[in-house]
Order: sequence, then C-alpha cells, then structure tokens
Amino acid sequence: MHYVWQWHRIPQYLYRIVDGELIFGPLIDGLMVTLEIGAYSIVLGLIIGLITAFLRLSDSYSGRLLATIYLEIVRNTPLLIQLFIFYFVLGPIFEIDRFWVAVLCISFFEGSFASEIIRGGILSVPKGQKEASFSLGLTQATSYRYIILPQALPIILPPLAGIIVNLIKHSAIVSVIAVFDLTTSGLDIISETFMAFEVWLTVAAIYLLITVSLSIMISRFELYMKRSISTS
Repeated sequence: MHYVWQWHRIPQYLYRIVDGELIFGPLIDGLMVTLEIGAYSIVLGLIIGLITAFLRLSDSYSGRLLATIYLEIVRNTPLLIQLFIFYFVLGPIFEIDRFWVAVLCISFFEGSFASEIIRGGILSVPKGQKEASFSLGLTQATSYRYIILPQALPIILPPLAGIIVNLIKHSAIVSVIAVFDLTTSGLDIISETFMAFEVWLTVAAIYLLITVSLSIMISRFELYMKRSISTS
C-alpha cells in the first residue's frame, strides 16, 4: 500500500506547549470525558447492581418480578439498541442531556451483569452467618452491612473487575450519539488528517493503559481485603 507513517504528528493531538503553557490536545480532552463517563457509570452501575441483587433475594414477589424483567430485557438486547432507545425515546421525554443518556444507558447495561455477580457472592456466604447475626439481634440491613457483604466482597471482586473493565471499553459506543469522548475525538482527527492507523493505534493504546491500570488497582484492593479478613 506504500503507506507513509506520520507518528511525528500524533503528539500534537495529545498535548502542546504554547508560550511555556501546557495545552491538552483533543485526544486528552476526549479521554477526560471517557473517564468522567466511566466514573459515573461505575458508581451508578454498582448501585443499580446492588439494588437489583437485593430485589432478587427479597421475599417480595413484585420486587423479584421487577428485577427479573429488568435483567431479561437488558441482558438479551444489544447495547447499541438500548443506547438508541435511551437517546431517541427517553432522552427527549425526560429532557436528559446526551452525556447523561450515555451514563445511564451504560450504567443500566453493566448493572444487570453486576447484580448477578453480587447476588452470587451473597449466596456463597454460609446461611449460618446470617442466622447467627439474627440471633444476636441484628437487623437485616446491619447483618448485610457488617456480616454478609464483607465476607462476600473477596468473592465478588474478581468478576466485578471484569465488569468495570468492560464498562470502560463499552463506553466507546457513545460516539454514535456524538458524545465527545476518546473515540469520537479519534474519528474527528482521522476525518481531518486521514491518519487512520496512527490514530486508532494511539486510541487503542490509551484504552489499554486505562483498563490495565484498573485491573492492577482492583487486584491490589482484592489482596488488601483478603489480608484484612485473614488478620481479623
């Protein structure tokens, strides 16, 4: 193909030094939006997953039914279709900005998978632990907070790390609704410069750096939790 590599042009899309001042380029600006979407989505996704897991474990028939319907719909439809429904249907109805449309859609999608991981972790704790906490006069909320969840957390963390990493990767899909994230920034640069190979390889390297860093952080936290439990 006789392609001429232009790696020397990539740094200007990451940062520039103008009159001694550091100015971030479009790729870093897009990365900040991606991280912001990821941070909000992780928090909301875990909250949604936790609530759904409790509904699935509750004695309420309506709660279990609501959680089951939510899980079946979200887990059996493509994320792209869900994003279009949020953007073209729910967004205009509730007047939600496209940034928050992206956050909510990703949160509900990943929260459905997180809920089953959390539920499985809770069920893995021996029933005797829950019965013992009730015999001591603890309420159900206190029992979950101080007895059940701390024991389930080391079991939940490894698969939950995969959910968080997938969440960051899935956030690239928000480019289809014109949210200025890292992927959208890459598309804009390619349309101006035609440096498809250099830009996409750079974007992929940035995503790889984020996901590997997250995996290392979660692994260290998992080791810390195991040490805390073993010493307590």
